[in-house]
Amino acid sequence: MTSLDTPLRITVIGAGVVGCYLGGRLARHADVTLVGRAHVLDPIRDGGLTVESGDGDRLHVPADALTLTRTPEAVRRSDVVLVCTKAGSTAAATAEFLPYLRPGTLIVGLQNGLHSADRIRDDVDGSPVIAGVVPFNLARTGPATYRRTSNGEIRIAEHPAATPLLRVFSESGLAARPTDDIQAVLHGKVLLNMNNAVQALSGLPLRTQLLDRDLRRCTAMCQAEAGRVFTAAGVVPRVPLAVPAGVLPTAMRLPTPVFRNLARAVLQVDDDGTSSMGDDLARGRPTEVDALQGEVVRMARGLGLRAPACERIVELVHGAEKAGENRVHWTGPQLLSELRRARRRARRLAQVARTDGRAQSL
Repeated sequence: MTSLDTPLRITVIGAGVVGCYLGGRLARHADVTLVGRAHVLDPIRDGGLTVESGDGDRLHVPADALTLTRTPEAVRRSDVVLVCTKAGSTAAATAEFLPYLRPGTLIVGLQNGLHSADRIRDDVDGSPVIAGVVPFNLARTGPATYRRTSNGEIRIAEHPAATPLLRVFSESGLAARPTDDIQAVLHGKVLLNMNNAVQALSGLPLRTQLLDRDLRRCTAMCQAEAGRVFTAAGVVPRVPLAVPAGVLPTAMRLPTPVFRNLARAVLQVDDDGTSSMGDDLARGRPTEVDALQGEVVRMARGLGLRAPACERIVELVHGAEKAGENRVHWTGPQLLSELRRARRRARRLAQVARTDGRAQSL
């Protein structure tokens, strides 16, 4: 690692919404390299990078204060690599930067899902790999402008090599702290992210969607299934809220006036803020539903359980990906009815299976 007099050298792999926001904030106190695609980097190269938040905080970073590149060779000189790709691109991104990685370089996986850091770790020798969680929503609001639309504290797995990074986070005004149980935090983030697909399918701004009780009930169904699966797997999720993770489905089902009072922190999002999955559908990009509801479905099957609401959500999101601009925007009653039908169908199939099993045993 560098000395206190030398800026920490940070390379962001997959500079998209998350990577550009973090890179822009960190650039004041670190030597930041953004590795990304031309449509992201070219506007920054032309006019610099702007990062802002709904509370009026705004920072402009000149282009010459950043290193911008489309190839990952920059990791040769890195002290820290922040992997900010989509969860499904983890293996491919790791294979690209691995040949240039210097032994001992800290790698932090900041993607959604439960296993992104594990997938990096499987391919990396000689460098520490830890997971982290970015809890707030972000949006690209201009060619080179990225806005934080909600609040939250970044969590990173405890590791001695992470101390300089946490110091730079603090200097840059990014709330962050280490955790001794990152898996519990990752599972908690997945629980909260069950809402992403519901918001994306509705097409509504996040705050508007959260104030729709029927849409919240859809999220609650997915959260309840995920909670049962996580419990069966022996995991107790941690969520950065005033209520325990196990109470989330109940809280989401509350009448809207009660929910509004209880969830004031959750509702502190910009009026036009959306989820990352909503942005992906709007821009015609693949979503991360397979790393969220899809992961719950995979875990359930491995444990001999079912997660019918999550299964149906995965099907609907993939259908929306294929439909593009012609995708259906689901209302609360429509989506709730669809998930309830999926649940009833699963119960009927389970009953038939039990009946067949009893008949075969006679």
